[in-house]
Amino acid sequence: MIVLVRFADEADAGSMIGTAQAYSTKNLHLFGGIAMTTEGLEDVVATTSRICDLDGKLGKLTYYGIDIHDLARHSSFEETAYLLWHGVLPTKTQLAEVEQQLHASRALPSRIIDLMHLLPPSTSPMDVLRTTVSALAAFDDDLNDKSTAADERRAIRLTAALPTITMTWNSIREKRNPVEPLQTGTHAANMLYMLTGKEPDAYTAHALDVALILHADHELNASTFAARVTAGTKADMYASVVAAISALSGPLHGGANEQVIRMLLRIGEVRNVESYLEDALARKERIMGFGHRVYRTEDPRATHLRAMSQELGERTGDLRWYEMSRAIEEYIKEHKGLNANVDFYSASVYYMLGIPIDLDTPIFASSRISGWTAHILEQYANNRLIRPRAEYVGAKVTEYVPLEQRG
Repeated sequence: MIVLVRFADEADAGSMIGTAQAYSTKNLHLFGGIAMTTEGLEDVVATTSRICDLDGKLGKLTYYGIDIHDLARHSSFEETAYLLWHGVLPTKTQLAEVEQQLHASRALPSRIIDLMHLLPPSTSPMDVLRTTVSALAAFDDDLNDKSTAADERRAIRLTAALPTITMTWNSIREKRNPVEPLQTGTHAANMLYMLTGKEPDAYTAHALDVALILHADHELNASTFAARVTAGTKADMYASVVAAISALSGPLHGGANEQVIRMLLRIGEVRNVESYLEDALARKERIMGFGHRVYRTEDPRATHLRAMSQELGERTGDLRWYEMSRAIEEYIKEHKGLNANVDFYSASVYYMLGIPIDLDTPIFASSRISGWTAHILEQYANNRLIRPRAEYVGAKVTEYVPLEQRG
């Protein structure tokens, strides 16, 4: 099957391709004004954006031109979120203001918590996140205000709210009273506090903070594209974020790190790695956490998470999760030629931070909400309805048969 992207003429198609600096044409051919590519929209340039740049050949990731390695080493999640929303790093005053706004927006309306209590305890945390974000729209007094300033306020509210929703649900399903969010401290520290009821030590909070920075944005991944498509219809920010959460809930997108840690638990010990992988590959099972649609070298986010996995293992005195991960990584690299991606090492990092496995993807969402809302703001600022075409491959003419004549 092929997917077609149609242009008015070949000049328009060539112009679009030429404006995408990192665009790969390995699967693209022009036939009378039709640009043809493989299914999955691989390598199709769907829009222009100033937010995030991926160089798959060099394994480089930048937010507004700032290298992800610099952000991971020197920045904070709050500073990175500001960068994504505004395109520049904040001043000290601006950072203090956005931190205060995030603190003030952490608490949920009481009726939202009442709604969460109505859900069955078996409900997936991602389903709760999707449902609750949708309900939050009803509590926005300025919902009909479509100004940029109002949408920037919504971006802050949603970024503050997602960790609270996630951790509140975790308490509710465990039949515990939810922990009230902190009115101070970082996004990461508040998440860990709400999870355990205890303020985390500085190192643990910093480790999660770095993971949040690394997950904050990643160009037109499935969930971000879903958010932009929805925003392109002029749907409000809540609806656009719900679309993103829905896309992230799929196991081929946000659920990969959950599957990685479940694999590590099945393997159990480093000595079991090789036999497990041999059997799994013989059954043609997919080993999650490897390969990437864009990167042809190491995912730059995996570089930091690998080191963090090792350091957390050393601090806890239990290196087996890191050592199993390294053994799996080396085996897959040797036998399949694939590099680890962000999901692979984030699995062991989250597990050693004490995060329940099925909260891995909501934690991902609690970071990526900054990127989703940045892309929604960018879509609103220069909007055009996103409406691609599909190549029809069905029957050209089918005779209608009346009901009474059908066998």
